[in-house]
Amino acid sequence: MEEAREAVAAALGAKPSEVIFTSGGTEADNLAVKGLLWARRHGDPARRRIIASPLEHHAVLDPLAWLADSGQADVEWLAVDRAGRVSPAGLEAALAADPGSVALVTVMWANNEIGTVQPVAELAAVAARYGVPLHTDAVQAFGQLEVNFHASAVDALTVSAHKIGGPLGVGALVLGRGVDATPLLHGGGQERDVRSGTLDTPAIVGFAAAATEMVADRAARTARTAALRDELVAGVRAAVPDAVLNGDPDPSGRLPGIAHFSFPGCEGDSLLLLLDARGIECSTGSACSAGIAQPSHVLLALGVDPVTARASLRFSLGHSSTRDDVDHLVDQIAAVVDRARIADPVAP
Repeated sequence: MEEAREAVAAALGAKPSEVIFTSGGTEADNLAVKGLLWARRHGDPARRRIIASPLEHHAVLDPLAWLADSGQADVEWLAVDRAGRVSPAGLEAALAADPGSVALVTVMWANNEIGTVQPVAELAAVAARYGVPLHTDAVQAFGQLEVNFHASAVDALTVSAHKIGGPLGVGALVLGRGVDATPLLHGGGQERDVRSGTLDTPAIVGFAAAATEMVADRAARTARTAALRDELVAGVRAAVPDAVLNGDPDPSGRLPGIAHFSFPGCEGDSLLLLLDARGIECSTGSACSAGIAQPSHVLLALGVDPVTARASLRFSLGHSSTRDDVDHLVDQIAAVVDRARIADPVAP
């Protein structure tokens, strides 16, 4: 297990002692958000503000809501631009307003729906100037981008093994050695006394194997995936000229494996079913929110109106995706959109 810890740390640009194994990204996010808040409030009860991006995964949003509803924290949302990006200047303004009341900042490395990549290192530098720890959920970024804990200078970072082809049910919180976090679980004192419980050694070894392999071929794999994504984007735009690409318009500012579109005049669920019938798998938002008939909180935070937000699809590409997959989607998308607009019209 300790050899596995070394391998995961090497893949993340961290020290082995900074890797705390968890049951996955959700537990690691909860440990970071709640643990950092509680540790900071223990030292200074005035530190109850949490500054966060509104685009976070529900593994961060829901703990924040629970902390706010239970009166333990005041959550302040950062503004994002139309591409979904938080600005360092915006974070600085939020911190400068009352730096002594801030417990932590949490901003995800890259968004899991629209793929926008945040300027994490710049945000961490701003937070550090005010003596505030910054946590980043890097679950979606790990494996698609170079995620380096020390180079980014963040204080806490979440990853999950399944996003890089590893086992389900294992992840990690990378926590700086000088950063205190109150544990969610008390017991045997494993993992620096931050995460008690018997560790799942086989899953951790699998995590390490996936991380080692991922690092070895990431550059070639992500370049290939990005090329397929760009072909998909160009093809969809040509087939459906009024389709709106969401996220950063610059491909380098988005994850290589995500293309997110809004199709005015359609219902996303109708598109999903029609595409599924033609052998094309996609989603209307986060995979964790499948089956929930409501517009994406990510798109709403970008200023997209609810009707357009419900007319949106996320296309994901991975190591098994091929040019034939992209060509099949491009061949089918226009007919599917036309049928959806006729069968279930939605006012644009």
